[in-house]
Parts: sequence; C-alpha cells; structure tokens
Amino acid sequence: MPRLTGAAFLALPLLLAGCGDHARLNIAETSGPTPQIPPPASMLLPTVHVAQATSWPAGATPTPAPGLQVAPFATGLQHPRWLLTLPNGDVLVAETAAPPPEPGFEDHSIKGYFFRLFQEKAGSAVPSPNRITLLRDADGDGVAEVRTPYLTGLTSPFGMALVGGTLYVANADALVAFPYDPGATSITAAPRTITRLPAGRNHHWTKSLAASPDGSRLYVGVGSNSNIVEHGMAEEEERAAVWEIDPATGSHRLFGTGLRNPVGLAFRPGTNDLYVVVNERDELGSDLVPDYLTRIQDGGFYGWPWSYFGNHVDDRMEPPRPDMVARAIVPDYALGPHVAALGLTFANGARLGAPFAEGAFVGEHGSWNRRPFSGYRVVFVPFVGGRPTGQAIDVLTGFIGPRNQAMGRPVGVQIARDGALLVADDVGNTVWRVTAAR
Repeated sequence: MPRLTGAAFLALPLLLAGCGDHARLNIAETSGPTPQIPPPASMLLPTVHVAQATSWPAGATPTPAPGLQVAPFATGLQHPRWLLTLPNGDVLVAETAAPPPEPGFEDHSIKGYFFRLFQEKAGSAVPSPNRITLLRDADGDGVAEVRTPYLTGLTSPFGMALVGGTLYVANADALVAFPYDPGATSITAAPRTITRLPAGRNHHWTKSLAASPDGSRLYVGVGSNSNIVEHGMAEEEERAAVWEIDPATGSHRLFGTGLRNPVGLAFRPGTNDLYVVVNERDELGSDLVPDYLTRIQDGGFYGWPWSYFGNHVDDRMEPPRPDMVARAIVPDYALGPHVAALGLTFANGARLGAPFAEGAFVGEHGSWNRRPFSGYRVVFVPFVGGRPTGQAIDVLTGFIGPRNQAMGRPVGVQIARDGALLVADDVGNTVWRVTAAR
C-alpha cells in the first residue's frame, strides 16, 4: 500500500466531513415508482461508511425470505460476479475484478487514493482472475460437483450471452465471440473481436451484455468514467450509455444515454422491452440519488450528468444545460440511494412460489457511502401490467454481520434450468442457490 502523504493527512478531515451525514428517509420512502426526492446535502466529499469484507463463517448463509431456503451451489470461487445459465443446465460464472488503469489514466488525487482504500476494505481491490468457470450439477442434487475453467486469459470479463452456436463475452475493453459446443467443458479457440469498448481510466469497468430475443442485436452497458465528469467530457465519449451492436459487422449505435452506470441488462420475457439497473451519482448525501430499474426507450436520455431522476438539476454541472434536463426521462422504478444495483434477471422459469411469479430479481451489491447501509440484499420487484410497481420484496438478506462486516455481497442473478435462483456473491466467493422451502 502506498505511503499516506502529508497532503493526504490534510485531506482526511475533509474526507470524514461526510461521515456526519445520515439518511433522513428510509428505503421505502426513497424507492418505488414515485420515490421521494429530497434536496441535496452539501458536502465536500461523500459520506464514508464501508462494511469491512470478511467472508462467511463456516456454515453461515444469507437469510432467505419466508417460504424460501438457500444453500451454496458452488463455494471457493475467486470473486464471482456474473452468471449465465446455458440451455443444457450448465452455469457459467465470470470470476473477475477491475483491470488496472491504462498508462496515463491513473487517479493520483487525494480523493482517488482514499477511494482505493475504500475498495480494499469493501473487498473489491483484488487482482482479476480473468476467467469464466463452468459449473455443472449433473446429478441434480443442487450442488455443482463439476467445476472447470471454461475460458481463461480474458480481460476482466463480465457480461455473457449465448446466441445459437456463438458465445459472446463482454470484456472490459472489447466484445468478443467464441464457438459454443454444449458438450465441451472448455473453449480453447481464440477470441474473435466483434468491437472494441471504451476502456482507459475504467472508473466503471463492468460491461454487461444482453442479446435481443431474435439474436440479431447485442446490447452492452458502458458506465461513465467519473461521478459527474470531473475528468472532462472528452473521457465520457460514448459512455454512460447502452450500446446496440450488430454482431455480424461490429457496427454500433447508442441505444440509451444519460445512464451513469448501466449494469444488469435483461429483456422482459415475451417482449422486446430492454430493462436495465443503473447506479446513480454520489456526493449529494445519504438520501440521494436513487439507483433505479427502467425500461430503456430507443434513443432515450436519462439525465446524467445534468440531472437525476428526471429533471432534478445537478447544480454541480457547469455550464448548465436546461435543454438536456428537459429531455431527461423519469426512470420507471427507484431502488433506493446507493444500493449499488448490479444483477438483473426476470422471473420467467423461476419456481419460487406465487409472490415471485411476475417481476424481476435485482442483486444489490451494497453501499459504501450511506448511513445506514443500503443494499446488501437481493430483492424482487413485482410487475403488474408489464411495468414495475409497489414495494420491492426482500429475497436474500443477512449479508451484513453483527459488527457491520460484509460477510458477502450479491452481484449477478440468474434463473437455473430447474427454476432455482442463483446469486453470485463476490465477497463470499460463493454462488448461492435459492429454492422454495420444502
């Protein structure tokens, strides 16, 4: 760890100034289709409240909702973050973490230094395994007895999508393709590059991926390179957006923009409606800004960096752009501030009972800058008439221990072929399997 300089020590009181900020609204008030949006708090740096990553004690598990049970599907993984269920029942898990910044893009500021310290405490400052692992439960007992490296030598892989005989992988810097054989337990073919993706500083490095229902287009989430453009607009070119890509030619266009960090992407079953969960901006207080779930309108603009949750202006942006604020679409559903919503999958095929029949599961990785903590759970957002409504239902909780330590942090969510819900836990190094209680 680098030595803390005198300048860093001088900055520490400023850093801790945000620690006095406490939420005045609860998650129920700041979530749902019509959340409360309070005035922003004044602070020089964000609230600091980090759950120390510790992993799970022997035999411990998250807490399932009534009527559900949870057990490990696979343990001893290395920072598992994203999942893909294959048609033959195999499960692919991306074991991955942030790549090192490219030369010239390192953040040597005091704020950047302390943010790296927070990442270490939160368990995210680990070398990336750069691997996709295959998990197979051949005997159907709910535990993957086969675990084998499926793809190696990748670059911080995240999103995965299977279209026919082609497996697509979204690395941090490129969308690549591999031939898929359902009987194989590994792929040794060289990757075929479909298109390059924005990399560089990698403030938000994850590249999520979804295929259109007919397989003709791919959609990639590309996060911003900053909180609110502190490195200049040039570094935000084609970022904070969802790309639509033609896999045959590699050409792309911006399908949705103004999305600070679009992560989980999924089509609502039986439709062409593409949904996304988005991580919103920081440094406006514990009650702002809500992360959200929304259907992306083709060509829609969602506010970042000039406004949030519709036309709520961010006064930190200079010069102001009232024309852009006027264009901003209000998201469909607020998930609450700083929950770090990452995973997204719809309930189609799930066998968890009537309360979880129609809607979407969301993996909330958890806050590092809110008092009290928010996120650190998997929730279910009910849908009525094809749109999210009502209050989210807890599916898995208990990731925070009695001493405010993070025993686990949920990320990707997927429905297994047998209808179980699978949850990647990158701090617990586990994939959890949630089923209806017997």
